[in-house]
Parts: sequence; C-alpha cells; structure tokens
Amino acid sequence: MNTPPSHGTSVQIGALVPLTRPGWVEAGRHLLAGLELAVREVNDAGGIAGRPLELVVRDTAADPRRAVAAVDELARLGVAALAGEYHSVVARAAAARADALGLPFLCSSAVLDALTEQPTEWVARLAPAQSHGWRIYADFLLGAGHSRIAVAAEPSVYWASGARILRDYLTPRGGTVIELDMRALTPTAVCDELVGSRATALLLLAGHPEPAVSIVTSVRRDRRLAEIMIGAPAGQPEFAEWAALLGDDGAAIPFLRYLPERLGPLGGRVEAALRERLAETPSFVAFEGYDTVAVLADVLRSHGADRARIAESWPRVTIEGTRGKIQFSRTPGISVWQWAWTPIHVVDRDPAAPDRFRTLHTG
Repeated sequence: MNTPPSHGTSVQIGALVPLTRPGWVEAGRHLLAGLELAVREVNDAGGIAGRPLELVVRDTAADPRRAVAAVDELARLGVAALAGEYHSVVARAAAARADALGLPFLCSSAVLDALTEQPTEWVARLAPAQSHGWRIYADFLLGAGHSRIAVAAEPSVYWASGARILRDYLTPRGGTVIELDMRALTPTAVCDELVGSRATALLLLAGHPEPAVSIVTSVRRDRRLAEIMIGAPAGQPEFAEWAALLGDDGAAIPFLRYLPERLGPLGGRVEAALRERLAETPSFVAFEGYDTVAVLADVLRSHGADRARIAESWPRVTIEGTRGKIQFSRTPGISVWQWAWTPIHVVDRDPAAPDRFRTLHTG
C-alpha cells in the first residue's frame, strides 16, 4: 500500500465551482465530489512527489465577476493551476483572466466554443465544445423526423450560441428553427405559440429549475401538444432534482450526456466511489471533475508545479480517464487545448422507470 504524503508544503489547485444560487447547485455539488474524490485518491497514493495535493475551492455562484475575483485571489495564493467550473459564461470570464495572468486552467464542464477570444496556451478543456455536441443532437432530431424545431430561449451568450448552432446545421438540411423569446413569454404563452408554429419539437434553452420546469409542466398539461417532443440538449434532465421536481413529466426528454454506454474498469470503480459520496447516481459532471484532477496530478508529477511548464504540457498529456484516453489537441474553431472528444450520447429518462436512462443516439 502506498504511504500518504506526510512532508513538504502542499501543491494547491484552485477549484471554481457553482455552490450557491443562482448557480446550478446540483451540478456544482457533483463537480466538487469528482474533484475531491480524485484529490483523495492522489494523496492516498503518495501525493505529488511526496507533497499533498490540496484543493482550494471558491464558489462562483454562476457570476462571471465573482469568478474573475476568485481567479485573482487564487493566483495570489500561489495555486499551481485552476480546475472546474460548470457554467459556460462564467468559465469564459475565468479563462480570460487566467490567460491574462498566466495561470493554467483545465476547464471541466463548460462547453462554449469561444472559451477565450484569442487562442491561448494557458487553457485546456475536457468537456466537448458546444458546436460538436449540439450538432450531434441536431442529427438526432432529424433522424427522429423533426424538422420544425421551436426553441424556448433565455437571453445569454450560451443559449444564443446553441440556437445559432442548431439553425446553421438544420437549415441547410431542410429544418426550421423557431425562436420563442422567454423574456416575453410565460410558459402558458409558450404553449399557444407552439400550436401556431406547427413545430414537432420544443427545445429548452432555458435555466433550471426555472423556467425549464414550468415550461415542461405547461406543455405536458396542454392536450393540444400531446404529440410534441420536448428536448433539452444542455442536459437539465441529467440530475436527480429534475426527476424529483417533475416526476413522470420529466421522462422522455432527450438530452446530451458525456458518458460511454458502458464504463470500463476505472470508470466503474470511480462510479461506485462517487455514488457512495453523493448518495445518488453520479452525473457525467462528477466524472468530469474526477478526470480534471487526474490530468492535473499526472502533469504535476511529470512537470512540477511551475505554471509555465504546466501550460506547455497540454499537448503531451496522455492519460486514461474514466471515460477513455484523454489527450489534448488544437481543434479548428476552438481557442483552447481541447480533448476531442469525450463519448457523447443522446439519452432520456425511461418513462417506465424515470431513474433509468435510455440511449437514443450515439455521437
């Protein structure tokens, strides 16, 4: 058995996580569980050259300004690198600041393509870019016979980017995207718009729990819309809170999930440990957290805690993660070092057993 680290100052990683509202708290809890589990395992195996690995956690609460302040503070504290973040707009602000400060940032979960305005050597990402995942979702829609797609969209860079990706992909293939502005519409009014639009699918480009939950409830209760498919490419139904709030109404709503259909030995072991830690089924976000620390620990062992050397190491990373071999490369249209690609599936909660997921489409 490996001896836990017992000497030397710790090697610190700064962790950006949404832990309070209006952040998606459940996603933050899963992300943190994955980060913490991996840190514990690194230290149980001897740490970083005998030095303990320490996670310095800051709550972003889905606030870009708060995230930037946290990056500044963590840089002053001397962290070797940054990890985490779930919300794309927040991660973009953090990435810009990390790039300006020369602080390596391995983004766990945010998918916005333009994570930084200009190409950077300092930032790498595990989550697939939004354009990649959402095009897979668009393929699923076309394959399922949906060509008139309504999107209930809130104003944000992330939702606007998603709507644009869908429109650019579907329009040349005979599809139509009808945008419903959630600044102007109530959930009941969304139902009236859907009836008039002749859309066969409604996509939730809106926050969780609200207004997404209220939109689902209204549509499910409207007899005029009994045949419409509700979809959520951003993954709102992944978390247990969705099923708790919506019950049977939350089933049969396809979303993107960044997990393989079957986990390998490492993934299975980590899944069991995460389940025990969370007291529920771990989401793909928890695996992203675990893999983030696994990558950073590997880099720290090989290259030390010097920030410049960490950033220089991104293209040389080769590590077996919970969901496959992780390597970073330059991907056209993506400004950061990118894992291309994590496994992607379109899944939903089974109406016969809402705690069970069905695979509908493989990317």
